[in-house]
Amino acid sequence: MFVSFALYAADVTVMDEIVCKINGDIITRDEIGHTRKNMEEELRRQGLSGTRLNQVVEDSSKNILRERIDQLLLIQKGKELDLKVDPEVAKQIADIQRKAKIADQEKFRQFVREQTGMPFEDYRDDLKNQLITQRVIRQEVSGKIQFKKDELKAYYDAHHDEFMRQERIFLREILVSTEGKDAAGVAAAEKKAKDLVARARKGEKFQELAIANSDAATATQGGEMPAFEKGQLLKQIEDAVWDQQRGYVTDPIKVATGLEIVKVEEHDKAGLASLDEVESAVTEKLFQPRMEPALRAYLTKLRLEAFLEIKPGYEDTGAAPGKDTAWVDPAQIKPETVTKEQVEANGHKRKLFGIVPVPGTNTTKSGTSSSQ
Repeated sequence: MFVSFALYAADVTVMDEIVCKINGDIITRDEIGHTRKNMEEELRRQGLSGTRLNQVVEDSSKNILRERIDQLLLIQKGKELDLKVDPEVAKQIADIQRKAKIADQEKFRQFVREQTGMPFEDYRDDLKNQLITQRVIRQEVSGKIQFKKDELKAYYDAHHDEFMRQERIFLREILVSTEGKDAAGVAAAEKKAKDLVARARKGEKFQELAIANSDAATATQGGEMPAFEKGQLLKQIEDAVWDQQRGYVTDPIKVATGLEIVKVEEHDKAGLASLDEVESAVTEKLFQPRMEPALRAYLTKLRLEAFLEIKPGYEDTGAAPGKDTAWVDPAQIKPETVTKEQVEANGHKRKLFGIVPVPGTNTTKSGTSSSQ
């Protein structure tokens, strides 16, 4: 008897609890719990502990369901709009693989698992969903936020202090190292540096050239360097770039570790920047206060249009006013029993329908979603 019970128990599949149904997708209790756990681990890595940690986790956890509903609504909308992001997904993964300098595909998959804690396929699907979400937000919300020139000028005129600046120069670099090389190695490095200059001046993206060829620590950031004021750069570099315009690429410059190629990204002059120079910064200042409410309004609209049920005990902090999200358990729906006389008394106007099953009411996996 004991053996047969043990064999039976081994075949039992524990069903995760569905807490939210949203169109064809579901959100489960385990999914919410996993998100909360990851959040707590990240906060611990940031140095939070004790009462402060518990309070931040508790406050942030109230929005886990809201954020997951937001994400699924945006992914579903992206599919409805037939947005194609596969080429962008492939490009981003190829960039990651190139930066990691792992040519073997299986080793790269293992690298992704080690870095992210998830299988490569799941990471790729997550990246795809992120890109779809970003595309929907850009197309449906942020792209529709526009500012008139008068609005920009009014903000600029009222905030001159924000646009006063010291003279600064912004650069990108490519370093071709000559450390530890003999005469032949130095000659090869010099040839490589000259070739890179020629390619950059012909229009190849300096950022991509830096990622693929630079020996500097900034290579992974496309050679991006911090802003420099007068006197903060090596003299030979400052002399080569200080009076140059945006887009200028230097000849190879000899430094202690090799040959440095520098591109001028921006050069801010001292004093009050003109509106034309800081128009993008002014736009950003005005954009953020308008973006958040616009996005929330759009997500509310998607909620109103969606089939959405939430189990008691769980709250969507982004709920649409007036939207009925009451949980309906199909197992509890029973057909109505009526007599022949009652039907006849109603003039045969009532029609009896069978039970219509609600899709997505059972799952054996945490976070199962047709949007994956």
